[in-house]
Amino acid sequence: MKYRRLTQDELEELEPEFVTFLASNSITAPDWEKIKLAYPERVERLIEMFSDVVFDKILGKIKYMERKKPRDLRTYKFIDDRILLIGLVNNGNEDGKTELDFTSNDTPEEMLLKMRRSNSEIRLYTAERKYRKDRRLEAFELMEDGALISKDGAMYKTLKSLHQSRMN
Repeated sequence: MKYRRLTQDELEELEPEFVTFLASNSITAPDWEKIKLAYPERVERLIEMFSDVVFDKILGKIKYMERKKPRDLRTYKFIDDRILLIGLVNNGNEDGKTELDFTSNDTPEEMLLKMRRSNSEIRLYTAERKYRKDRRLEAFELMEDGALISKDGAMYKTLKSLHQSRMN
């Protein structure tokens, strides 16, 4: 198995796609019922195969991800040969305290406004590196570590423009 087995909830959400997957493997509904009763190990193998197909499809389309912790925000951009990172770390004020929390569901604009009003020391950082493994596996590992897929990359783009304005 390349990734992980889908959870029961995930499988239920993807039931129509799973039925199509079974059909593409020449397994009819009556056949599936028989397999479930007689061959539980085959059921597991089919679910694992389907899980890999689902993850391959989803992970192959990822362009941006975000991982938020109260004091650390990391945004990622996946390009052909490497992954780019732009992040923020919140070191708090002189006492190390802060009211700014990157896990809130603020838009990029709202977060920038809160940062400007905050008396916290906030550091912007960037990094990039070539993929150490398959691009999809790297995205999967980030996802398993708590990163979420960002459809539009708005936070990454906002931090990139902030970084570029600091460079000029």
